[in-house]
Amino acid sequence: MSDEISATVADGVGHVTLDRPQALNALSFEMIRELTAVFELWRDDPEVGLVVLDGAGDRGFSAGGDIRELYGYVFDGNVTEAREFFRSEYRLDAMIARYPKPVVAIMDGITMGGGIGLAGHAAIRVVTERSRVAMPETRIGFTPDVGGSWLLAKAPGELGVHLALNSRTMDAADAIHTGFADSFVPSGRIPHLLQALAERADPGSPAEIVMLFDETPGPSSLALARDWVDACYSAPTVSEIIGRLRAFAEQTPHDASSSFPTHPLDSAAFADAAAAADELESLSPTALTVTLESVRRARTLRTIEEALEQEFRLVSWFIEQPDLREGIRAQVIDKDRSPRWNPATLDDVDPELAARVIETPVHDPVWPSPVVE
Repeated sequence: MSDEISATVADGVGHVTLDRPQALNALSFEMIRELTAVFELWRDDPEVGLVVLDGAGDRGFSAGGDIRELYGYVFDGNVTEAREFFRSEYRLDAMIARYPKPVVAIMDGITMGGGIGLAGHAAIRVVTERSRVAMPETRIGFTPDVGGSWLLAKAPGELGVHLALNSRTMDAADAIHTGFADSFVPSGRIPHLLQALAERADPGSPAEIVMLFDETPGPSSLALARDWVDACYSAPTVSEIIGRLRAFAEQTPHDASSSFPTHPLDSAAFADAAAAADELESLSPTALTVTLESVRRARTLRTIEEALEQEFRLVSWFIEQPDLREGIRAQVIDKDRSPRWNPATLDDVDPELAARVIETPVHDPVWPSPVVE
């Protein structure tokens, strides 16, 4: 293994750690290759009964893919290498989702983007009080990938659409409520959990062992917001979602004439809706339009591989658009936070764009043939 990945086997546990804490364990192409090799090696290894996946340091499991490396390929004109980065990452994510041995992912600290691609599809997903979970792609003018659309599509009601469009960050309670995590274990108890997994004391299954350490994280703010989120984000287009958010935010508490549900935290809910509308109006119209279509289409798909294939077509198209690439470069590489979106408004985006890209394969797929359950 390189200096960025550590992998050990002891007491029947394969323990693989993302070891790049100075970069919040962001995934490089080499890390993806090495993780793939580890999971392939352990798949049939009789000495490995379960796998623990975590990140070094106390700030995060993984902040995502290494955007500088990935877009370095794009800006250097090597779009082919960028597509291979995505293909390799998506195959790894799907491998973890279908792994024949339990994978326990410790999502302590920041877990976003590519980090969710690894941990979010594991069999047992643990969050802590330090967890900050998100698919933040629309903030830089991109669209959720790494199977993020698959997870977002399965969130209750319209919460997945809200999370996707607004790149909202979840705490432990939100992550569990929306289906991005399974159990809450305080960070101070993680070493004891790892010891218990190694010792396999009764009860013996990894899921049962995790439950011994599981606690209640408190109320989910997303669960409390479900009524107005569903009412607003069920609109058919991003423009109409913004319109509904504005209309809801302008209601007065307990307005009997309102078509929106009465929220138990009316004033706070109105402020949250207004802030959500403001944020949407500041983000890339193309990214928002494509993201909405991607998440809604993912609701109809049968497998995570289908969702990843759909995402691959979208991201392949994204990285080939010079204006969109430059917008991402300004946000991520140059650190210029002023919007550089093109087209300028939602009305300028072709409403059929995402459907056309998804339905028209241009490049070699992630998988040469369909993967079935």
